[in-house]
Amino acid sequence: MAGYENEITNPSEDLPVPVVDAKANSPDHKLKQAGAADYDGFRDYGEENSRYQVVREHYRQMRINQTYDFVAKMECYWFKFDKAQWTIREAFEQLESYVDSSDPDIDLPNVEHAFQTAESIREAGHPDWFQLVGLLHDIGKIMFKFGTEENGQNGTGDGAQWALGGDTWVVGMPIPDSIVFSEFNSLNKDSSNPIFIEKNGIYKPGCGLDKLKFAFGHDEYMYRLLKHNNCSIPEEGLQMIRLHSCYVLHDKNEYQQLLAEEDHGTLEWVREFNKADLYTKKNKRPDMDALWKYYQPIIDKYCPGKLAF
Repeated sequence: MAGYENEITNPSEDLPVPVVDAKANSPDHKLKQAGAADYDGFRDYGEENSRYQVVREHYRQMRINQTYDFVAKMECYWFKFDKAQWTIREAFEQLESYVDSSDPDIDLPNVEHAFQTAESIREAGHPDWFQLVGLLHDIGKIMFKFGTEENGQNGTGDGAQWALGGDTWVVGMPIPDSIVFSEFNSLNKDSSNPIFIEKNGIYKPGCGLDKLKFAFGHDEYMYRLLKHNNCSIPEEGLQMIRLHSCYVLHDKNEYQQLLAEEDHGTLEWVREFNKADLYTKKNKRPDMDALWKYYQPIIDKYCPGKLAF
């Protein structure tokens, strides 16, 4: 079975891979850098969480419906980029009412979390393109404007969003037991496909990240959209957007046998980004009107004008 041919190029040689050490990766250091109040409170999928039932149902539906064939269907529908022509700010305006039903940590509109993430990256002293990635990383959820309840792309806080957000995995091979709500893995019909249940499924060892298909959502859509519109964000930044929801890859270290040599450096960039994405979730609302004055010139530098969505 042929995989979807991807356009990923190798990471830029002139950008050093982030240096990772035990202190920098410790929870205390991450919290201090991100300004978060309670490390233990993040990614809390326990029953005591007030959002538990919504989040649990999200992942049950995601595991049932996100099959290899469904991903191929979504690629054909979304990668035409014929739904709208918007500037980045216009797209954010469309996203203002969206709340992510898969997120156990926060129930603010997703656009506000985008500014929280960007500001954390800015405060850490990272370059402007990295800050822009923080701002844009979830904007692919704009799909809810054109998606359907049937395809898991409803934008309400308690609607079906199983093809918009949530932790992703590689389709076409077994779903790892390390994924959140792994008790639902057996509900996926691909788990009975004799090809997909082999250790590596349809993939060859060492094939590389660019050959893998992930459960469909905002990550892959926005990555493709930025490539399609010739945005000049470095490839490292584009990979952060594409891979940031695949926690079984960059946090649980699954799929190691499929990685190409250059993928290890790519994943260090993704881990660096996820420090800001995860550890800045707070219910304190950012002053977005004031922040637009800073971020608009960066948007104009890397993603100018109207983009095809």
